[in-house]
Amino acid sequence: MKLLYPRQTSISFILSIVKTVLVVIFLVAGFYSVANAQSSEELAFKNASLKSGTAGENGAVYRFSSVMTGVDALVKINDRSSSMVSLVTVDLTSSGFDKAFQPQVTYGNNTSPAGNTDWWMEFQVSFVIAGTNVPFVIPSFNLTGLDIDGNNDKISEYASFYGLQSFTLEDNSSLISSTVLEKIDGNMTPVGKRFDGTIKNYTDVDTIATAAMVTNTYLATNSFRLRTGAKSTGISGAADRMYSFWFKTFSFQAPVTSLLPVTLINWNATFANSTVSLKWTTTVEKNASHFIVERSFDGNEYSDIAMLFAAGNSEINIDYSYADKVPAGNSGTIYYRLKVVDLDGHYKTSDIRVVRIGTSGTDVKIMAYPNPVVNDVRVTIPQNWQGKQVNYQLTNANGQVIKSYTVQNANQTEVITMSQMPAGMYIMRVVKAGEVAVQPIVKSTR
Repeated sequence: MKLLYPRQTSISFILSIVKTVLVVIFLVAGFYSVANAQSSEELAFKNASLKSGTAGENGAVYRFSSVMTGVDALVKINDRSSSMVSLVTVDLTSSGFDKAFQPQVTYGNNTSPAGNTDWWMEFQVSFVIAGTNVPFVIPSFNLTGLDIDGNNDKISEYASFYGLQSFTLEDNSSLISSTVLEKIDGNMTPVGKRFDGTIKNYTDVDTIATAAMVTNTYLATNSFRLRTGAKSTGISGAADRMYSFWFKTFSFQAPVTSLLPVTLINWNATFANSTVSLKWTTTVEKNASHFIVERSFDGNEYSDIAMLFAAGNSEINIDYSYADKVPAGNSGTIYYRLKVVDLDGHYKTSDIRVVRIGTSGTDVKIMAYPNPVVNDVRVTIPQNWQGKQVNYQLTNANGQVIKSYTVQNANQTEVITMSQMPAGMYIMRVVKAGEVAVQPIVKSTR
């Protein structure tokens, strides 16, 4: 063992501190450069390297460096339908597109089994700050499945996407979409979409073949699942399938984007006799499935407290209600919102309604304008809040904090820049000494 003199020990200690500080500065700089980047930019999946586990086996993790500025992607093999399914390569580079994630998956010895058989391999894609395992949330991105087709014989491919917000298909698409259901808390719950291709083979991996493509939109996502699959009607020597997932959007000739066809009005929350009465009305319902009532005690984290089935299809006003018994001893502010789910599993979230418990005063109001906003939104606070310490917090529809800061001597109006944020619904939450005001904000592109 080599002994260090006090001077050497001091120098080593100082150098270690400097190194740590430099690493922190690098990570912070990377974080802010990504946070200020344009939304929905193309992500590039290139130069994969095995990070942990055994290559091709369940649990193996691959790192794709710099999928965007300051961000890496970790791709983990979650599971497979059987031991007969194997990974040929995690990212095929000899064909397709350089920036796309292109796993090659096969069954047996490149031969599909007899009879009707469905096989798959599932991946978990997670985003982290470059060179680390620190999770990173990407505000918005698009993911397009290319060339979801067959082998002109007995095999057809499919791809399943989990946690997406919406998807776009060609009007005359050859893909058949279906809802992926999984048991959550004892209930079969929609968790994603599956897109089945035809047996027809489209030549090469061609972005012109929009009939065999689907573009999925993700918002505020850190991690999601992706499943590559195929099915056959008999033995065929072409079970070796290549999949291409390009993290960008494409132009469709006649695009059809899935929207939730429910019109919601008269959404209110009132408090009396230790019970919050929630009421809402729909004017139009088309293929509606159910409503999920969500509650939060802090305006950020929401939990499901009830599910009500929708009429399904209607063109007349239909009233709904739910009574929430407030837990004994609770006081302060309670937040409610509705998740409106259609038969395909797609959903949208309503505006937030706020009730105040244990106070005879009225709800605190703030004003945000313009609303919808394109660039800057101006938030005006109550007169008796001015000159006090006020915290401003902007969250997206999923409850994830986008911006948060405190003003020690608040002005009447605070200007908040939203020009770099993707279009969608946001929540402005303003707090002063325990008092909370909430205002939904819509970000528009024009």
